[in-house]
Amino acid sequence: MRNIVLTLSYDGTDFCGWQRQDGSDAGKSVRTVQAVLEEALEKLHGSHITLYGSGRTDSGVHALSQAANFFSPIDSIPIEKYPLIINNMLPCDVRVMSAACADEKFNARYSATSRVYRYCMFASGTPPAHLARYVWPLFRMPDLQKLNKIAACLSGELDCASFAASGDESLSTNRYIESARFFSEQVFPYGSLVVFEIEANAFLWKMVRTICGTLLQLEKKGAPDDALKKIIEEKDRRKAGITAPPQGLFLHEVKFDGKRRHA
Repeated sequence: MRNIVLTLSYDGTDFCGWQRQDGSDAGKSVRTVQAVLEEALEKLHGSHITLYGSGRTDSGVHALSQAANFFSPIDSIPIEKYPLIINNMLPCDVRVMSAACADEKFNARYSATSRVYRYCMFASGTPPAHLARYVWPLFRMPDLQKLNKIAACLSGELDCASFAASGDESLSTNRYIESARFFSEQVFPYGSLVVFEIEANAFLWKMVRTICGTLLQLEKKGAPDDALKKIIEEKDRRKAGITAPPQGLFLHEVKFDGKRRHA
């Protein structure tokens, strides 16, 4: 029995998030990334295969490098052949980028030491058609230096209750944030992307989007540099700002070689 780790990318636009959902909505099946992948793995193996993801991305959220593992009773397929074989069974909006064998104790969720998310915004008017599904149009260039000053408090173990969506079922709202920053990239010849990147041991439901939306609002109104720190200290979602829309968010990387943080 091999423990196989897949690196995945997907366009989350037409998915109801990562996690498989039982039941249906108004008679329609709920399409999720995990369910689509498990259907392909079942075709390959002839029996149900459970896939364990490193994190549960929400509806409309994308991934460049999601990690997931499953246990395969098939030993005859060379590991390097898995991406091609599985991709032939998948829709075009989800791809297996690589496959590798792992120790039997490896679990994509519990073995991960941190996750890196990037939120992408388009700062130069109307985004071109090929980017529209993947950015939040700002129609202005924000002050990145100001944004990074306000975001400087996003470091270390923090109680992130102010950024947790109603209905979050996490036992603790404490998270360990490794880093958070804004930077810009030129999308020649169309204009500029503004990117918010944040790395932490784990995230609350809609946490990244709420932090990003809050920071943009604080920067726009010229709030003092300690404004976000005060919001964090309040531990009250009502004190934070808007939740940015899902289409700009990407699970950019999952790391397994860092220090385990339990916050």
